[in-house]
Amino acid sequence: MLARALADPVSVVGLDADGWTALLAMARAEQLIGTLAIRLDGLPMPGAVKTILADARASAEQGRRVALWEAEMARRALAAVGCPVVLLKGTAFVAAGLSAGQGRSIGDLDILVPRASLDTVEAALLAAGWEWVKPDPYDDVYYRRWMHELPPLIHRERDRMIDVHHTILPLTARVTPDPAALIAGSVALENGLRTLSPNGMIVHAAAHLFADGDLAGGLRNLWDIRCLLDEFGTDGLDADARRHGLEEQVARSLRLVDALFGAGNVRGIDRLCVRRLTARDGWGRPIRPVMRLAFYIRSHWLRMPPALLARHLWTKFRKG
Repeated sequence: MLARALADPVSVVGLDADGWTALLAMARAEQLIGTLAIRLDGLPMPGAVKTILADARASAEQGRRVALWEAEMARRALAAVGCPVVLLKGTAFVAAGLSAGQGRSIGDLDILVPRASLDTVEAALLAAGWEWVKPDPYDDVYYRRWMHELPPLIHRERDRMIDVHHTILPLTARVTPDPAALIAGSVALENGLRTLSPNGMIVHAAAHLFADGDLAGGLRNLWDIRCLLDEFGTDGLDADARRHGLEEQVARSLRLVDALFGAGNVRGIDRLCVRRLTARDGWGRPIRPVMRLAFYIRSHWLRMPPALLARHLWTKFRKG
């Protein structure tokens, strides 16, 4: 229902009270309420719904401003480092003025920098007021040895987090993208920050969905991909996906975009993915717990080889 409303806004005309309740509840749960509000703006709807969506648009605009300000603060902190700083995800969309950024919910600031520059970037951020979120020594080693990012940092005054990536998948993952190619193909913004190329953004979203995560919040990522496809097309996408070993994940993303936001059919594991992505009831509450657990286990299986995963889970279990 939510996917249909995003793809075909006129489909909401005539919804009854229960229908609006379900649509808004699911949109909030999937962090797509701002996007939905933009898509439905100007359509006839009940007064209470109009008020809710107006608030959602205002909140999304405030989130956009905060995200751009955090990006500017990171730019200033890292100006002397002299390495490329590539914005990722929602902040990249709004900084580049892309349709994928319209109404988008934005959380942490995610950036990609060369791995060789990590120490310098880390020192510059700490000097500018960011602090470690995870003080546990094991967590620190876990991130630095096996993950695709530094341990998360939070600014002591603004209470905003930054995730500093040096690639887009954990180092232990079965797929090993080429971060140097992503950075080399990135696009410069007027302020000196950069974004991934359009194809790079699609590859990153597909990697996050199907090579790393458990599809939680995946509908938002698929909508990102749908917007990027509508705005830029697929020229060169197959070659870029192969370069990073993510051709299967990108192909699945395109099929699911067509299935959820178009008229495509699904079968096999794609059907399971759709059931996972849409596992909410009419109040936005999660359903299908067994399927959610299965995808959660699968996400860890993809992130780490079995022996390392067992060691990691045992360590976390002992720590409570």
